[in-house]
Amino acid sequence: MTELREFKLPDAGEGLTEADIVAWHVKPGDQVEDGQIIVEVETAKAVVELPSPWDGTVARLLAEEGETVKVGVPIIAIEVAGAVGGQPTIAASGQEKADYAERAGVSAPAPADSPGTDKPARQAVLVGYGVKASSTTRRARKTPQPVAAAAARPETAEVPTGPAESAEPLELPAEPGAPAVRALAKPPVRKLAKDLGISLAELAGSGPDGSITRDDVQRAASTDTQVRSAILENGVRTATLPTAASPGSEERIPVRGVRKHMAAAMVSSAFTAPHVTEFLQVDVTETMAAVRRIRDLPEYADVRVSPLLLVARALLIAVRRHPLVNSSWDDGAQEIVVKHYVNLGIAVAADRGLLVPTVKNAAELSLPELARSLQDLTETARAGRATPADLTGGTITITNVGVFGVDGGTPILTPGEAAILAFGQVRDAPWVVDGQLAVRAVCTLSLSFDHRIIDGELGSAVLRDVGSMLEDPVRMLAWN
Repeated sequence: MTELREFKLPDAGEGLTEADIVAWHVKPGDQVEDGQIIVEVETAKAVVELPSPWDGTVARLLAEEGETVKVGVPIIAIEVAGAVGGQPTIAASGQEKADYAERAGVSAPAPADSPGTDKPARQAVLVGYGVKASSTTRRARKTPQPVAAAAARPETAEVPTGPAESAEPLELPAEPGAPAVRALAKPPVRKLAKDLGISLAELAGSGPDGSITRDDVQRAASTDTQVRSAILENGVRTATLPTAASPGSEERIPVRGVRKHMAAAMVSSAFTAPHVTEFLQVDVTETMAAVRRIRDLPEYADVRVSPLLLVARALLIAVRRHPLVNSSWDDGAQEIVVKHYVNLGIAVAADRGLLVPTVKNAAELSLPELARSLQDLTETARAGRATPADLTGGTITITNVGVFGVDGGTPILTPGEAAILAFGQVRDAPWVVDGQLAVRAVCTLSLSFDHRIIDGELGSAVLRDVGSMLEDPVRMLAWN
């Protein structure tokens, strides 16, 4: 006895309403196990891998790669053996939701309503609250190619047929009729293989228990490149290589995921909070010398120390001296919410768009701990491995525009925050020191702030304090 169950898209973040299907790891007919990764989805904050909630056989893929799906809408149908009843959906218990959230690494749901509560307007999902049945809408889909069902599998008219599988699945059966075997590899390795166009099913792993490592994927990519070069050198062309766009042509890029969220957030911030930006040029010669000395300390042997570390420490001390700068505007309550903790956001330019991972309780960290947190979070964000928890909850932000070779800018506030500090490039410039002209290391600081909360006097005091500490790092000890 089998039951056809539909897995609904869970809330993979904190109150998110939709996600894009990035890649399916299974196809119709595949056997799946409880906890096996079946799909990658991209939310407004991160790429998340979702595991199967049941053991069974994939019947249909109900959403295509690249499609935007609302939370609570079914994305896959799985035939579950040993189940009783013919309902195609499942209403999971609160414990099942919590267990699934723990396995998937996504948001745990709030406690469910009591069994006697009549709430027919909401559909149950494994994670999160779900969506109202009456308001669930889906984007028009392209007509998919028919997919042959397993011979013994009964057809279900109300379940739409999924799209055809890509040419290089990650799972291949060992022999006809045998269950699919999933290549053993960690998620970052799978992403690397996908980016390089390498099929994991064709590789022999050199890692523990035969797992596939990054080196295995990179060797395969190198070999593939060499083969392509040899073919071209011998005058044989087996495929048409992509050509550059012709002059005057246009390209349309779908706005999804992180870029869509970033665009909406920037528009909301720019047209909601009245921005003011102030600038300050600072002699950071002593800060650069301090950075060089810190790099030689054994406590920082495994950490990349940059001027950003001392900029972050200076801002944290300035926040302690001027708490109102670390606040937000509650328009509904007409209140200013002062945060007596600092979750420091660091703006990171990643392939998926602008990300702002946050160092939680940054003011409580020692300097070595802050250095490691900054390094780990930025590397995780650039690699596309930042979780929704990493990307939420910020209270004040730093953007290091100096890495792009520019002196400064007018940064836009992260929504829900009152200030953002931009740190420009450090370059040699003429500077007057004790009445004499000298060549010094100079940078420009830019502070944008919400003028509903922070007036010119407070904004200037914060910027001046940060600049003073970077001119003379000893002040960080004196003011801390």
